[in-house]
Amino acid sequence: MSPVRRRARVLLSTAVLSSAALAYTAPSAGAGASLARAAPAGPPTAAQAWVAKVVYPTIARAAPRLTHVRRLFTVAPVSAWGTSTELLVLGSRVDAAGHPWLRVRLDYRPNGFAAWIDEEDTVMYRDPWRIVVSRERREVRVYDADRLERTFAAVVGKPSTPTPAGLFAIAAKLPQPDPGQFEGSWVLPLTAHSEVLRTFEGGDGQVALHGRGGASLADPLHSARSHGCVRLANAAIGWIAGHVPVGTPVRIL
Repeated sequence: MSPVRRRARVLLSTAVLSSAALAYTAPSAGAGASLARAAPAGPPTAAQAWVAKVVYPTIARAAPRLTHVRRLFTVAPVSAWGTSTELLVLGSRVDAAGHPWLRVRLDYRPNGFAAWIDEEDTVMYRDPWRIVVSRERREVRVYDADRLERTFAAVVGKPSTPTPAGLFAIAAKLPQPDPGQFEGSWVLPLTAHSEVLRTFEGGDGQVALHGRGGASLADPLHSARSHGCVRLANAAIGWIAGHVPVGTPVRIL
């Protein structure tokens, strides 16, 4: 884990939100992305996932309906990282009134946290990319659909602060101003949190994929020495950041 700190949530006016929605274009990463949805969005598979970009503030709910359901919180179009909110879709449903809902992975504790949001507050696209992190092999595999594109050596969590297992997603892509510092050239926060550390160096123990620089170079690739984050060579994390969009599923084994 690295000293990743959340940025303050940005509040936007209705006019700004409307402009953002009108200006939306599908992400360049993943040329196969499609905005047309011919069938209900299902959970991630080896071939594709669905990602929902939030374009209007939407309520996270405990169940897929408008009334008589617990409202959890508001999901803003701008994430806590100061970037657009793009969420991995775990499933979809149309209620009795014909209203469409999405079950999405959210960036909250406990790990695996999910809720329902109004599909009409989002723009959907297909994402052919997926990432698999093997803690045993200490490597990261990147797939485009069912084709293995890259395999990268990694540093994973040490036994006392292991990298958590489960299905997560990339929550943001944050270029770093100085690639020579501990986190290297990029930090890609995940919707994953340490099961051991509730806080870490000013953050809440959130796990990320990130580069290597400075003191982190003392821990060699293919080792288990981090506080939970997955560290990669700067060239590797740069390749991932350049190809894989926010919302892409990340399976940690």
